[in-house]
Amino acid sequence: MGKAQTPLILAAVLIGLMLSGVSGIAQWAGHLIVPALIVMLTLVFLQIPLRGLTDAFRHRAIAIASLLINFVWTPLFAWALGRLFLSEQPALWIGFLMLMVTPCTDWYLVFTGIARGNLPLSTALLPANLILQLALLPMYILLLAGAVIPVQWSILLESVLIVLLAPFAAARVLRNVFIKWRSKSWLSQELVPRLQPVQLLLLALAIAAMFASEGNAILQHPGVLLFLLPPLILFWGSNLLLTLVVSKMLNSSYANFASLSFTTLARNSPVALTIALVAFPEEPLVALALALGPLIELPALAIIAQIALWIERRGWFVSSIVPDPSTNFHQSST
Repeated sequence: MGKAQTPLILAAVLIGLMLSGVSGIAQWAGHLIVPALIVMLTLVFLQIPLRGLTDAFRHRAIAIASLLINFVWTPLFAWALGRLFLSEQPALWIGFLMLMVTPCTDWYLVFTGIARGNLPLSTALLPANLILQLALLPMYILLLAGAVIPVQWSILLESVLIVLLAPFAAARVLRNVFIKWRSKSWLSQELVPRLQPVQLLLLALAIAAMFASEGNAILQHPGVLLFLLPPLILFWGSNLLLTLVVSKMLNSSYANFASLSFTTLARNSPVALTIALVAFPEEPLVALALALGPLIELPALAIIAQIALWIERRGWFVSSIVPDPSTNFHQSST
């Protein structure tokens, strides 16, 4: 599903822009975006077993390094990159910040697998990444984004409750119901694979609706992608180098280095996009930056996977073969 995401999102962008010129479509499409993303996030959260949280700390040093990079270093670094490259485009700066402070919680496992990383470790880090970003995202928006564009606390709280906590709670209830009704293996082996295409389609639907509803504003800023490229490329390059240095300092195996790299490089654009649409309804460029993020990120992660494999061939780390994860989580596509 990871390979299908980039062309599907690109198709959704183009379809949305074409529909934006059709009379009456913009208003109708605008009402579709948030519901589609809420359902999609519920499906994403449904697949994450929180009971695996303690498993990450079997590799304590790498797990702690991952959390520190994701939730301390990256927000500060992203703010600095935004100030350097996007200070003249505050809405894009906010979108870039929101993308950077939300670590990926699912499909980055695809690239970890390609790079022969430690999949059990990466999978065990998912619950920690999810819980911490749910807890810290409002603080990041108030402290970092609020320094760029005024943020109303009441609107931010409402957006977090509606588009993050409500899907999260619904997913926890549904997960328990499905496990009691059938079994944990049925959930992971039967239901989850069927939900993954639906998940990707809902994301594409939401992006198409967003571009359809905000087409005029978007077409007035055709250079958005060019504004975002420099800070994104510098983020991936710098953080890849950082994970390399940290892994060497920790005397890590190659597999753990690859796992650390992708847990700290991949971002969770659907979560950030959903919040942006509710918290910044008058700033379509914030959501635009988040919608365009995967178009750049997916090819970049594919390149980074090949760089990681080149590092392995150079013998910079002790190579280790890691078995497939025995967890119930399966790779998804958001």
